[in-house]
Amino acid sequence: MALNLVTFRKRTVTAAFFVLVMLVGLLWSHWSFFILFSIIHFGCWTEYQQLLGKIDPDYAMVSPFHKFGVMFAGWCILLYFTNDEFLFFGIRLHALGWWLGLLCVFLLPINELLFSRQIQLKNIAYSALGLVYISMSWGLMIDLRMQSFGDILGSSIDFGWVIPVVLICSIWINDTMAYIVGSMIGRTPMTSASPNKTWEGTVGGAILAVVVVGLVVWLFEMDYLQAATIALIASVAGTFGDVLESKLKRMAGVKDSGHILPGHGGFLDRFDSLLVATPMVWLYITILTG
Repeated sequence: MALNLVTFRKRTVTAAFFVLVMLVGLLWSHWSFFILFSIIHFGCWTEYQQLLGKIDPDYAMVSPFHKFGVMFAGWCILLYFTNDEFLFFGIRLHALGWWLGLLCVFLLPINELLFSRQIQLKNIAYSALGLVYISMSWGLMIDLRMQSFGDILGSSIDFGWVIPVVLICSIWINDTMAYIVGSMIGRTPMTSASPNKTWEGTVGGAILAVVVVGLVVWLFEMDYLQAATIALIASVAGTFGDVLESKLKRMAGVKDSGHILPGHGGFLDRFDSLLVATPMVWLYITILTG
């Protein structure tokens, strides 16, 4: 696959703006972090439902209450993973997410029973899968931001955004380097679900992500081995996330999941790797601190 300079230039300009917006959301405050991933959550859900509607027309016919209700139920998971810093008129968002989530668990099945012409378990399963694939992943991202994990990297000052930023930067570096390496020396296709992805690019991207992240963290006199491990987990899991989303798009017969980012597609196109990498890194951190 030859390097397309026009495409690469478009992707670079879009990526620069995207990175700026992401960094503001990630670093400004815990509220900006939560708002950022709430927007991403609903964007991913919208595209997920559109893809499934193309794959299975029956899912496109679910009621608006089902469609938006399951999105809201998923957002309650994000609310649940917040901490005591999140207060809205004296109400803890953690508790609000718990009780609203229970309300959704009660109301969504009743809606299906009373208002659906025919209950289709596969549509319920599609939505349940979305709750795991999208909502739980972003909920765990919120949890990574809320916890005190600075000591894992040997940081003397514990910023809640350290682990999420290392995770996200690992994904960015891996994706970019895999694209460049694959464009230059890629010869061996990795999977039919993603024809442009090669083994050379995949391995090269992971290696460079580990090296770059480890080196940057080492320069800040932090634990570069832990950072490199997180980068490796993110790169490997992220590749599976990329392939999974590519498979969904091929089944739906579309090139991109959306068009919000020129040269990058939609929310799922941009965050597919992170959706799978986040639970894996969260699991690693949880085991490490357990």
